Parts: sequence; structure tokens; C-alpha cells
Amino acid sequence: MISVLLVDDYSLIRMGFRLVLDAEDDIEVIGEAADGIAAVSMCSALRPDVVLMDVRMPGHDGIEATRDIVAAGLPCRVLILTTFDLDDYVYAGLRAGASGFLLKDTQPADLVAAIRTIAAGDAVLAPAATSRLVRQFAATANPKSAEPGGYPGARPPTQPGDGGAQIREALTDREQDVFSRIAAGMSNSEIAASLFLSEGTVKIHVGRILAKLGLRDRVQAVVLAYESRLITPGTPPRGGPSHPH
Repeated sequence: MISVLLVDDYSLIRMGFRLVLDAEDDIEVIGEAADGIAAVSMCSALRPDVVLMDVRMPGHDGIEATRDIVAAGLPCRVLILTTFDLDDYVYAGLRAGASGFLLKDTQPADLVAAIRTIAAGDAVLAPAATSRLVRQFAATANPKSAEPGGYPGARPPTQPGDGGAQIREALTDREQDVFSRIAAGMSNSEIAASLFLSEGTVKIHVGRILAKLGLRDRVQAVVLAYESRLITPGTPPRGGPSHPH
């Protein structure tokens, strides 16, 4: 059973999410919070598997709450809900340690699937919003201002000024091919088709990449790729298709 905490300052929105999730046999809503401070407190007490987190709330917002949850070492994984006009907030949330984000107009079936995906240890990115997000960041962000590794507790794969050099040094050629496709928002099945590999092989490569770079999930990999300028928007993934393995 996947336990979920709903965090939103509007009770009607929480009620809507609860109605959707209560209809699922494998998901249980174990609590609701109307602000970030209550969310952190309830995460500590209830230890939900997934936190459905709104961004803009009075007082302690969803970004601060996500940062506090991650910093406390709680096992909860945060799924941020946003709208297209909150790209800056989404990026801040991902850097704070969220495991993904969806748009608030996401279909119920997609929301349920995202919760299951995050609970299983993977990450979720809304493709359209991801494209806008990384383009905006690549155009405006200063990589030297980013924390090494990008997240609290991450092992720094690069130092300021190194760019992607240490990442390239850490990864094999095949891992670099896979990493560039993760950064482009491709799923394991899409990466497998692109490189003529099995999904099982891609999954192994993804796991090794995350371990080598000290990252928790593919969301962190996407952010790191753009922070390090190893990947830039509009550039196709590196490496052509290999022979079938």
C-alpha cells in the first residue's frame, strides 16, 4: 500500500485529490496539510511514501517544505504540482530535492501513475513543462552559483568552473549516451529504442550513472546536466545508435 500526504492550502483541491486516490486499491491518503510547516511535521510523524505538494502556500511554501523534508532525511518522496507560470518555482523545488513535478491539470490516471512511479523509486517530469524549464534555466542561470551536485547531501560530481569535464571523466561512453538522453527527458523504453538496447540494460546503465554522480534519481540528473552545461537545449543527445546488444 502506497501512503500519501496531501499538501495544499485549498481544502477543495485536497478533497478532489482524495476522491481520485481513494478509488485506488493500492493507494491510501493518510493525512492532509494546508501549509508547509504542517507538511513537514506530518511527514515526520506519519512517514508517508509520497507527498503531493503544492508550491504556493502562505507562510512556509512548498519549496521550503520540500527542502526541510529532504534535509531531515525523511523517507518521503515529494511530487510537486504546478502550473506553466511557475517554472522558477519548479526548478527551485527540484533543486530542493523533489522527485518530480506534474501540472495541476494532469488527468487523474496520470496522477495515479505518477504516484506509483515515485513510490517505486523513480522520478516523474511533466514533458511540456520540462522543456520550458530547462530552456529558461539554460538561458538565465549562472552555473557557478549552483551548489555542487545541486542537492542537499549529493556527492559533488563537479566543482565550479569544471563544467561537464568531471562528469565525462566519470562516465563511460555508453553511460554518456544514456545520460544525455535522460537529460532530454526520455524514458527508459525510449532510450532503449534509440540505442538499440534492452530496457533492462538501460536500467542498469541509469543506476550506475546515478551512483557515480551521487544523484538520487533522474530528476537530479536532468538538472545536473543543464547546470553543468554538459547538455544545452536544442542539442540532440550525443552518440548515434549502436548495434543491437
